[in-house]
Amino acid sequence: MTATIIDGLLVSKQIKENLKNEITHLANNNIYPCLSTILIGDDPPSISYINNKQKSANLIGIKTRDYRLDENVSEKELIDLIQSLNKDDEVHGILLQLPLKKHLNKFNILNSIDSKKDVDGLTFYNSGLLSNNKAELVPCTPIGIMELLRHYKIELNGVTTTIINRSNLVGKPLASLLLEENSTVIICHSHTKNLNNLLQSSDIIITAVGNRNKFELTDEMIKENSTIIDVGTSRVNGKLLGDVNFEKVKEKAAYITPVPGGVGPMTITMLLKNTVKAAKLINKIQ
Repeated sequence: MTATIIDGLLVSKQIKENLKNEITHLANNNIYPCLSTILIGDDPPSISYINNKQKSANLIGIKTRDYRLDENVSEKELIDLIQSLNKDDEVHGILLQLPLKKHLNKFNILNSIDSKKDVDGLTFYNSGLLSNNKAELVPCTPIGIMELLRHYKIELNGVTTTIINRSNLVGKPLASLLLEENSTVIICHSHTKNLNNLLQSSDIIITAVGNRNKFELTDEMIKENSTIIDVGTSRVNGKLLGDVNFEKVKEKAAYITPVPGGVGPMTITMLLKNTVKAAKLINKIQ
């Protein structure tokens, strides 16, 4: 048996079509969703990510503003920029591209973003709402994964889901979303013991390590007919790979995401969805 390929491009396209309709409706009410992105320094992957986000937003009718700052920008200068965007009624979403330079305090800077414009869902206010099942703006990769699971009608109620990641960006918010759907959640990380035993008893495995040299999910590590969601990305000999040995694991799993074309497109699409949602929340539109 070969696994069903979870097509993130297909699901992403469907969501974007719905967003276009919402954007048209907002425009009829003189509301034009606008996403402001902030990039610090000249890290090539970060530049590529920002360019893709800007392009994707523009293609469906979301306005964008692009702020690119010197790598030596001070924390005060950065927070001053964010606060000016907080006060700008024409801006609905603020995205600060991570990671930040070491001299910048990520916690202080992220939490200077107005929670209503926090389209990455990373402020402590939105994180707190998520942990209480009240969040409106949820981190993009976790909510994108939930959309994929929902689209393919993958059962979550009562199943065991193992997440290999404990970050605020992926693992923790994803655990909250899965718990809300009555999944039994296990979070694993670099200090987890007996990882293989945990994986072999899991119905769903979501891996987001992103370092193929240190970790690779193989077919021996999973059970038959499990669902495998691959969030990791690594460059190996110039080729983009996930955490999963795709060719072997797909012969044992029931469902699997490819890299590229799986979770990646959903992350950007959910950023766009959060921007539209933020525009509606700010303007008190249902």
